[in-house]
Amino acid sequence: MMKILSIVGARPEFVQGAPVSRALREHNQEILVHTGQHYDYQMSQAFFDELGIPAPDYNLGVGSGSHGWQTAEILARLEHVLIKEQPDLVIVRGDTNSTLSGVLAASKLHIPTAHVEAGERSFDRRMPEEINRLVADSIADLHFCVSQSAVRHLAAEGITGSVHWVGDVMLDALLQNRPIARRRSVILSRLDLRPGAYSLVTVHRAGNTDDPVRLSEIVQALNDVQETVVFPMHPRTRNALARLDAQLAAHIRPIEPVSYFDMMMLEENARLIATDSGGVQREAYFLRIPCLTLRDETEWVETVEVGWNRLVGADAERILEAWYGFAPPTEHPDVFGDGTAAVRIARVLRDGAVSFGLPCPKHAIRSKSAESPASSGTEEQS
Repeated sequence: MMKILSIVGARPEFVQGAPVSRALREHNQEILVHTGQHYDYQMSQAFFDELGIPAPDYNLGVGSGSHGWQTAEILARLEHVLIKEQPDLVIVRGDTNSTLSGVLAASKLHIPTAHVEAGERSFDRRMPEEINRLVADSIADLHFCVSQSAVRHLAAEGITGSVHWVGDVMLDALLQNRPIARRRSVILSRLDLRPGAYSLVTVHRAGNTDDPVRLSEIVQALNDVQETVVFPMHPRTRNALARLDAQLAAHIRPIEPVSYFDMMMLEENARLIATDSGGVQREAYFLRIPCLTLRDETEWVETVEVGWNRLVGADAERILEAWYGFAPPTEHPDVFGDGTAAVRIARVLRDGAVSFGLPCPKHAIRSKSAESPASSGTEEQS
């Protein structure tokens, strides 16, 4: 039995954490650490409650702050936990400050790390998330990839032997929880919404919220559309709009952040989704809802390449043109796997892909229980 320390801190990590925890805990001891990067109820505890995630063994309670402060604070607090728990393996996921702090803290203590959602690239180093991805992948000992594009990105950077294509854990979570969300969520009736008769918008990336010009363009576009727009508002976005003194038109319905089940139902029943969130882009794809990405690039290039996602940046004219003119094709390939990513991750770990508790050369990792070197394959097919 391995002792695995899993780190979560933000909404997508909570969603990813649930199916992975279930799969890992069948044969391992998992220590769950919540960094507190997302800390209010609707951004944090509501997801734990709905998804059935075990209560965190540690909540670091970091809260919000600048990138440097938040990363450093998580790093310092997490180091104490790692020294106390002495795990065999640390799992980080995604591209948040929690991801970066987790892989740095573990690496400095010579604890092997696995990065779930490795290899995603926007190729825009102005994005703090891109820096987090690059650093995490350069340090991690195991790389679990959502897509074949991610596998290729890592290969181009010289990372191959530690790479496993497993699919998207967020798809696992959606498939497992959609029937429950349909039974429990009353968000449509509470907001008096009809399926297909509204659009859904989320904006939270610092590249949009911290840039008054970009945020003003997005607001202008939303004010000019001619349908109900439901706008779950991240605290950062609400504060940015207040600083801008932005006036939202009557057809825009700003609401507080919603739970996972409610968000899934808002996504599933929307006519269109416009977002700067990587997680929402993927959920839109899983649910076959046309998506406009309010960024100039995306790490989820597959959704654009197959025609279900369009990059519109923060240009009001481009947003409005696509709002009614964008129509995805009928084809919808399974570019993110089949919904069994968590099981595949657990199988790779069970079959001896890492050595536990000792520093070892990257890509030459051995298991306590395995006599042969780790597999160097780039796909975990079964």
